[in-house]
Amino acid sequence: MGANLILQSRMDQLGLTQDELAAQLNAALLEITGRPGEISSRTVRNLLNGSSRRPIGRTCAALERVFGCCVADLGFSAPSSMQHPPEDPVRRRDFMLSTTGTAAAAAPIVRQRRSVGMADVTRAAAGMNDLVKADDRQGGHISLASAALEGRAKVLELQQRNASERVRRALYALAAEYTTIAAWSCIDLRDLDTAQRHLYESTTFAGLSQDPATAMRVWINMAMLAYQRKSGTEQLAAAQAAVASQAARRDPFFASMGRVRLALAHSTLGDPRAAKRALGTAQETLRKADDDERPRWTAFYGPAELNHLAAIILNNNGRSAEAEAMAHRALAEIPSDFQRNRALATCQLAQAQLWQGEPEQATITAAAIFTIMDGAPLPGRLRTLIGDFHRDLFRLAPSTTYARDWVDRMRNEWSQA
Repeated sequence: MGANLILQSRMDQLGLTQDELAAQLNAALLEITGRPGEISSRTVRNLLNGSSRRPIGRTCAALERVFGCCVADLGFSAPSSMQHPPEDPVRRRDFMLSTTGTAAAAAPIVRQRRSVGMADVTRAAAGMNDLVKADDRQGGHISLASAALEGRAKVLELQQRNASERVRRALYALAAEYTTIAAWSCIDLRDLDTAQRHLYESTTFAGLSQDPATAMRVWINMAMLAYQRKSGTEQLAAAQAAVASQAARRDPFFASMGRVRLALAHSTLGDPRAAKRALGTAQETLRKADDDERPRWTAFYGPAELNHLAAIILNNNGRSAEAEAMAHRALAEIPSDFQRNRALATCQLAQAQLWQGEPEQATITAAAIFTIMDGAPLPGRLRTLIGDFHRDLFRLAPSTTYARDWVDRMRNEWSQA
């Protein structure tokens, strides 16, 4: 007599503890017979340690319901009355009549639905990387937001089935991830009201997941949304929540991510000294971060993105020469497949050059944005920045040849994108 390693393996796949399996077996008996079961964690221990190799009929039926397979596939010998495929409804009914009496006859035969495990979570998350890559290439778009919401719907459907606490938390984290992708797409599209609604939903899912990195992502997106709304106080509050989060306290990488959002909030509120302090802390903290494995969505953040955000902060603070240097650093490091991010950093470079009294060079830089995007649709956020540059250019150099050339180029590219 030895331990039942097959059952242990199946429990591990579903993320079930002994107490949780006992609870799910009792719930399965309630569905099957109409009466709650009385299986204890001690019964589960006996099943695991090999003391019970031939469980009674009621226990076998519950095991089949929870794991979605016959008991033989779980390393047990079934009673003679259960030597049949578990999905046969006629034989299952006859068995239950013989083992549970008339109460079973009155209970409906519920279609068997196996429990959800970590393998299901992995499959549900498989499409996440494709969505993140699509966002890296061209930014937010309607089809990306729709695909993210479809992914969330599939995750929430899995929540309706039996699952361990660990699996449920992972599913809620995944629901928050998909919803945040949809929200971020709406931010990039400048559909800010829809983005806010999605972020409120993400906050709920992130709280239920109890996952620090997922909560951090929601706070960062809240800060980004407030920045787009030009609401400095909300931006500051979201950035402060990110800095105080569990993820930021544990990992310098996330701490830096929160600090740079804090710097951006201070610059929005017209406090350049506080912005400078927070930016310096963000840079110093990122240098302390290890190359640990982190969620795929964090791939955008590193020295390149920090330099890009520093360029925005410095431009906001009127320090255009330093902003230009930071934008150049960012562009030297942002990977070529991050088209949207390269285009955004190029906008900051053009703006910094324009504000330093170099409008001709600035128009050449700004025109490169269209080459970077390579015909891909321009996200609303990028269009807004190009529009800002256009207005500043015609305020500073309205009658120049290069300004007129810029108008022709922008009109042509704008209509195509």
